[in-house]
Amino acid sequence: MASHRRPKQPSRTRVTVLTTAAAAAVVLSANAANAAPSEKLNKDEVKSKVDKLYEETEQATEKLDGAKEKQDKLEKEISTLQDNVARGQDELNALRDGLGTMASAQYRTGGIDPSVALFLSSNPDDYLDKASAMDQLSSQQVEALKKVQEKQRSLAQQRQEASAKLKDLSDTRAELAKQKKTVQTKLAAAQKLLNSLTAKEKAALDAEQNRATRASERTVLDGNTPTGSGRAGAAFSAGQTKIGTPYVYGATGPSSFDCSGFTSWSYAQAGVSIPRTSESQANIGTRIYSQSDLQVGDLVFFFGDLHHVGLYAGNGQVLHAPRTGTVVRYESMSTIGGAFQFGVRV
Repeated sequence: MASHRRPKQPSRTRVTVLTTAAAAAVVLSANAANAAPSEKLNKDEVKSKVDKLYEETEQATEKLDGAKEKQDKLEKEISTLQDNVARGQDELNALRDGLGTMASAQYRTGGIDPSVALFLSSNPDDYLDKASAMDQLSSQQVEALKKVQEKQRSLAQQRQEASAKLKDLSDTRAELAKQKKTVQTKLAAAQKLLNSLTAKEKAALDAEQNRATRASERTVLDGNTPTGSGRAGAAFSAGQTKIGTPYVYGATGPSSFDCSGFTSWSYAQAGVSIPRTSESQANIGTRIYSQSDLQVGDLVFFFGDLHHVGLYAGNGQVLHAPRTGTVVRYESMSTIGGAFQFGVRV
């Protein structure tokens, strides 16, 4: 007799796997169809993509600098708080020892109050809240107890503040690691694109970069460098001594710089302390929105998010640390890539 069993149905798991595999095959086929063998980017396309990656790298670098600056500040604040807590604990112990001495003296004369004994083994807050107990203490003991209470409250507040800052520091360190990874990832992507070029194409890009650097150096050698006045002029003069110094993300000099590291270093040489990041530097001094009103040494900001800053060099030029792969140099403000936003007179 023939079997009338129904064929075994594939399990739901097997159906899902088969469906997923089929979908993946469709996607791979589509990608293969769209990926033409001749899709290799030419030199100009690579340069455009690399420039974009470098711009994104600089954005991440400014966030990295901000996180590093915040970390340094928090570490100093936490250290100060911890020192204060340690000193406060010593002062509290000394106050308690004083109360213990008074209590011992009363005990020897038979006059120790039960409430004092209670205090010596518990928190004085509950004790001081009982008005009836106050009458049983000497004025000296009352004053000592109040000092202990104030010191305990102060220590509790400082410990709470230190705990909050430690949490903030932990979050800041996580942000620092995140931004550092972002910078490194984008730099690696840019390098991968550059590596895809032929030797001839690489040489052509290097030649373009060298021409920009030589033009900057000629400005100095020809004696056509502008001069400024006051501290802005002094900052600009200091910056000029670093022409040719390489750009390195996160660097503040003197042997390498990123954009805001260069401007902060330059002003520091003039005896002026300004914030570390371009975003923070944009919020000091007087803003100048007309390029014609700029003076040599003014800070000048580019891109909508203000992630790039340099020193105004006169005649529509900026002295700055442009990006990875470049050096500190003069450059026309019109060729930076991001529109001029405003200047700041420190």
